[in-house]
Amino acid sequence: MISSLRGRVLHLDSDHLILEVGGVGFSVAVTSEVVRGFHLGEEIVLHTTLIVREDALSLFGFREREELTVFTQLLSVSGVGPKSALGVLAALSVPQIADAVNAEDDAPFRRVSGIGPKTAKLIVVQLAGKLAAAVSLAPGAPVSASITAQVAAALVALGWNERTSAQIAADVVAAASPTEQGSVPALLRSALAHLGPARTERTGA
Repeated sequence: MISSLRGRVLHLDSDHLILEVGGVGFSVAVTSEVVRGFHLGEEIVLHTTLIVREDALSLFGFREREELTVFTQLLSVSGVGPKSALGVLAALSVPQIADAVNAEDDAPFRRVSGIGPKTAKLIVVQLAGKLAAAVSLAPGAPVSASITAQVAAALVALGWNERTSAQIAADVVAAASPTEQGSVPALLRSALAHLGPARTERTGA
């Protein structure tokens, strides 16, 4: 597995670049934003993943590791291939993806080229509660997105299903005071207070 590359940019195109590493040129598929951020001859580092198919070996590269994490998560969704996953990351930032998933809003994904209504819905359903780590590491991520995802992930770890966890986390963050919105423990306590009766019923069943 090629997990990262450091080298000099030899070529830039709209959807890929060629990176010279130790005298070898690697063609890496990237978003247009990545292409715009680099210059010919510049030495760069990309976080990469190698996709192996019967007829091809394809490298996909990202400037930030959390983008690679979300790319991998998107590939776990039924109907989402590497090009579609890269298209999502070209159109939406990591925090925007997490916000849409947490809000169960598939509209942002339906606007991505190559993503149909059914696949957009599957992204929301299948990624619920799975993006907390990536969002919490994302540079400039809105506090609400990061905190909401962390609370949802904590609830999933405690045994609630992903859909319920995401919904309760979003509701609790929205209702919290500005001070409480910055505290995962405080928000988790509020969420557990909401979920307490349901948990009791399930435990006693």
